[in-house]
Amino acid sequence: MSSSSAAFRRGAFHRRLVLIFGLQLVAVVIACLMGFYDVAPPLAVLALIVITSVLAWLAARRQWRPVSALARVISGWNEQQPDLDSLEPQRLPRHSDADLAELARGLHVFASRVADYNQRERYFTRDASHELRSPLTIIKMSTDMLSDEPALSESGQRSLGRIRRATRELEAVVESLLILARESDNGQGEHDFVVNDVLRRVLEDAREGLHGRAITLQLDEPARFALHGAPRVFAVLCGQLVRHAGQHAAGQGKVKISVLPGAVEVSGSGIGRATNDASHEQGFELAIARRISERFAWPLEWGGDDHEGIIRVRFPHTVPVTE
Repeated sequence: MSSSSAAFRRGAFHRRLVLIFGLQLVAVVIACLMGFYDVAPPLAVLALIVITSVLAWLAARRQWRPVSALARVISGWNEQQPDLDSLEPQRLPRHSDADLAELARGLHVFASRVADYNQRERYFTRDASHELRSPLTIIKMSTDMLSDEPALSESGQRSLGRIRRATRELEAVVESLLILARESDNGQGEHDFVVNDVLRRVLEDAREGLHGRAITLQLDEPARFALHGAPRVFAVLCGQLVRHAGQHAAGQGKVKISVLPGAVEVSGSGIGRATNDASHEQGFELAIARRISERFAWPLEWGGDDHEGIIRVRFPHTVPVTE
């Protein structure tokens, strides 16, 4: 047994409490007997009982001090700047209870793993952001240059269009995954933005992604409101829902996006059939949308029937539009 282990004895805290309150009980009994046999006046007996109780309380409070110190460390814990040394069992007072030392040791191991996880998360998202976005940028530049080639055949133009659509879809996927991978990511660049304006840009990108399919995207704006947050996150959420609706629309379908007071609705044929099954997690787009809605407290609701379904996103905290 090491010296550090020898200093921490299991059950020491309970034994000391038993000793403290046992001595208090003996002192109270003696004081009561002294008063009963008129050995001491009642005021002296009362004073002795009060003094004994105060001393017992101070002694018990001193035994509880290491627990209070550990609780203060946990309550003031900063995940961004963790002080792992403060959870070292060696920082506890000598002869602390072994159970408290085990608790401190377990918290130290857990905090170390969380700190390592946060560091790996930062490294991964930083590298992934660079390594994934750089090739996408090169692909977009190359397709723009190829589109200006006059000698490009019709089949080449179609292939170029497919490459562009696949690139935009991959950009949306990368953007979504990077937002969800960063636990502390709030979308960056928070400010007030009008959802109607962002939705128009989302639909423009969606139309390009659905190029070649006879699907109509319609924006209905019976309301107009703003949000305080990151437009990028809002655009990714709505873009995933529109992509999901477009992929499940059959034939010459129509997908309608409606801006309602404090909500955005996406409706179309095939949505109800896809979302009313299992746990509403059919499809990668819906899985991403659900996780973003949970992260930013924008609840998703499903409605409609097998013919036409509705996905509604509610925004509890809206901002009035000032123009």
